[in-house]
Amino acid sequence: MARSGRNPDKRVRSARGRTASSTRWLERQLNDPYVKQAKAEGYRSRAAYKLIELDEKFGLLKGVRRVVDLGIAPGGWSQVVRKQVPKAATVGIDLLEVEPIEGVTILQMDFMADAAPAALEAALDGPPDLVMSDMAANTVGHKQTDHLRTMGLVEAAAWFAVENLAEGGTFLAKVLAGGTDTELLALLKKHFRTVKHAKPPASRKGSSEWYVVAQGFKGRD
Repeated sequence: MARSGRNPDKRVRSARGRTASSTRWLERQLNDPYVKQAKAEGYRSRAAYKLIELDEKFGLLKGVRRVVDLGIAPGGWSQVVRKQVPKAATVGIDLLEVEPIEGVTILQMDFMADAAPAALEAALDGPPDLVMSDMAANTVGHKQTDHLRTMGLVEAAAWFAVENLAEGGTFLAKVLAGGTDTELLALLKKHFRTVKHAKPPASRKGSSEWYVVAQGFKGRD
C-alpha cells in the first residue's frame, strides 16, 4: 500500500444531532495549526497569535507600561501581554466570566455600561499606553445589522482610547471587511500620527475580520 508521507486531515464523524456547520467547525478546529500551537504553548485561544503577529509587524507592545484589553474573554491577548511585557499593568473587561490570569485585573461587566470607563481607569495607576479591542457584537444573521453593531463597539472603544490614552499611545481594534467607517477613520486620523489596516496570518482566510492599528496618539485637544 502506497504512503504519501503526510498526515491526512482529521475527519469528524457525523453524529446524530450535530449540524453540518458544527461538524465543519469541529473539523476546522482539529486541523487548525494555530489551535494546536495555542494548546501546546498554553494560550487560551488561537487569537493570541493575531496579537503576536501584529506586534511583530507594528511593535505594539514595545515599552508599554499600562494596557487595557477590551473584550478580554477568553484571555489570549492578555496572556501575550503578560509574556512579552510582564511588568505592564493590565486590565481587561468582558461580559463573560474569564478565568483569572496572574497579574491581570479582570472586570466582568458590559463595556457599554456608563460605569465601565471609570472602572477601567480606576484599575490602572495612570493612562494606558495601549488600548486593544477584540470585541465583536453577537451576530443576529443580518449582515448590515451585524456590521453596525460591531462597528458601534469599535467606535466606543476608539472614543475610550482618545479620552484615556497616554501621549504616543496605541489603539488596536478588530473591524470587519471594508475596514474602518469614514467617521471613525477621520477621528483616528485626527488623533493619531499613523492609522493602518492589517490582516494577520492567524486570521482565517475566510474571515471578514481586519484590524485597525492607530499609533502615535497626539493627545487631547
